Formats: sequence, C-alpha cells, structure tokens
Amino acid sequence: MRWPSPGPEATRAAAARLARSLDAGLVVALVGPLGAGKTVFAKGLAEGLGLDPDAVASPTFVIASEYPVAAGPLRRLVHADLYRIESEAELEAAGLRDWLEPGTLLAVEWADRFPEALPGDRLEVALSGGAGDRVLEIRALGPASQKAMARWRQMWP
Repeated sequence: MRWPSPGPEATRAAAARLARSLDAGLVVALVGPLGAGKTVFAKGLAEGLGLDPDAVASPTFVIASEYPVAAGPLRRLVHADLYRIESEAELEAAGLRDWLEPGTLLAVEWADRFPEALPGDRLEVALSGGAGDRVLEIRALGPASQKAMARWRQMWP
C-alpha cells in the first residue's frame, strides 16, 4: 500500500489511526533516512493509544523508551531506535525479547539495520520524501500484520 502524506500532521494522524485499529500487539518496522518522519510516526502511535505524543522523543541514545498504556487492548508502547546498535547480540542485550511481549506495540526506527532479528510477521512502514511530499509505503509481512493493515485501511479517509 502506498499513501502520500502531505505533511507531518498527516503522517502522525495515519499512525494514530493504526494504533486505534489494533486489538493485539504488533511490530511496526520504521524505515527511512534521517528526517523522513519515523519519530513523527511513533508520536502518532502514542497519540492513538491515548498517550501524550509530546512525551515521545527519538530514543537514539537510550535505544528504547517504554510508555505504559492505561486503557485498551495494548499494555504498552515500546519505541526503539536501532541506529546506534552494532550487532544482533547488542540488540538482544538491549532487551529485544522483552519488547516482544504480548500486549506490546513495538515501533522500531531504523528497522532495516537488523531485519532478520525482528519477527517475520511485522508491518513495515517505509517513509520517503520531505515534510511536504512524504510518502508512506506499507507492507504487511505476515497474517497478524495483514489483519492489522486491513483494519487500518478501513479507517483511512
């Protein structure tokens, strides 16, 4: 699925709709160059879960941030950034298995650095372009992510 996003607000709104459409945990693999909107997308996921999107910042230096969710089917949002991770062993030591617990929405920036370490069933969101001409390319890579993408699509304007 390909979707043009005319600005950061549209990217954030699309992510918020995704989060609101979920009834189970999901891994969202965010891919794109610096400034493509990966953190904006993560802020939208937080907003869709009823969290303060302004509390979400790029976890580049802390590797991952966890946000508990008060209501709904999900218990937490984990926002991870693999930019500074050097190996799969380091990713594992950072807590990858803990991030994959049921009831977790895991948003992974720079997921293309270690795609083989992530679950095969994931939603991949590739962001390209700038703030005014951004494009989201979305691929569902398994049955759970296909179900999530179908529900998400129904919520698009």
